Amino acid sequence: MKFMNIKYLFISILLFVSTAFFTFSYAVNDIDVSDDVFLDRFIIEMVTENIYVIHGFNESPNSTNRGFINNPSFVVADSGVIVIDPGSRNEVGQIVLKRISQITSLPVIAIFNTHEHGDHWLANQAILDKYPNIPIYAHADMIESINQGIGKHWLNIMKQLTEDPLVNTSIAVPTHEVHANDEIVFDNLTFKIHHYGPSHTHNDIMIEVVELDTIFLGDNVLNKRMPHLDDGDIVGNITTVNEVLKLNCKYFIPGHGSPGMKTIAEEYLEYLTLLHQSVEQHYHEGKSDFEMKDAIKDSMVKFSSWVDFEQELGKNISLVYLQVERDDF
Repeated sequence: MKFMNIKYLFISILLFVSTAFFTFSYAVNDIDVSDDVFLDRFIIEMVTENIYVIHGFNESPNSTNRGFINNPSFVVADSGVIVIDPGSRNEVGQIVLKRISQITSLPVIAIFNTHEHGDHWLANQAILDKYPNIPIYAHADMIESINQGIGKHWLNIMKQLTEDPLVNTSIAVPTHEVHANDEIVFDNLTFKIHHYGPSHTHNDIMIEVVELDTIFLGDNVLNKRMPHLDDGDIVGNITTVNEVLKLNCKYFIPGHGSPGMKTIAEEYLEYLTLLHQSVEQHYHEGKSDFEMKDAIKDSMVKFSSWVDFEQELGKNISLVYLQVERDDF
């Protein structure tokens, strides 16, 4: 499918044709961020009518990317804008607001947070600073986890990984609980909540915009990026992706990596399934996680180009091994 890719740098407009969706990048002069190169990474992609994604760095948090690694997204309804996962820090949230203003003059009227990991929601406060009375929707278990300290934990993690004190970033707890099959209507658009139990975490939600055939997947699906399985359940994640593929969605927006069609979810499901089946097979052959690593790596050549493959595969094997062992009792 052909598309326009329009990149605005100051007053220059460059037009070229490629093979994805519409993308936009803008230089910004009125935000208190010193690094223009960093600002220029906030590229907007129009996935379909009224749905936009801002691409984070497809890597782990560090001092260069400042923790901007997720895909802040927004949907334009008749009376306002709905933001999904505004990002990891106040600075990111401010730039997201600026990007929104370059698409529409409508106000932000709601936020959705897909799960408890702070790279997705620690920018909530930046949105609230401008729109203080809007609702923030999240799974009830995410709200409980933040109130029990996971928010402070993630704030400390982001400080350490980015080597930044994040003095302007504070914890804004979601205000409205959602559960599986809830529907929240904004003007002409229905936001349907999907939750199938523990998956990437125990409090993931996915948000389907019914009329626009689009689903925001959170980190239940990544695009060409290795998962972090520390807080999840691989069997539950496999179930979740299988359920997503049964939905009548055309556009799939992962928490990390480029959006696209259902092949994103299918490929991610293939990785999770092969990983689980391989670990389970070697476990029943009496091998330890260390002993099975090389054989599993050889079977995973198809995924070797994924971000963090070398760093994460061994961890993935060990974590799945522990789950297989647990499930065997």
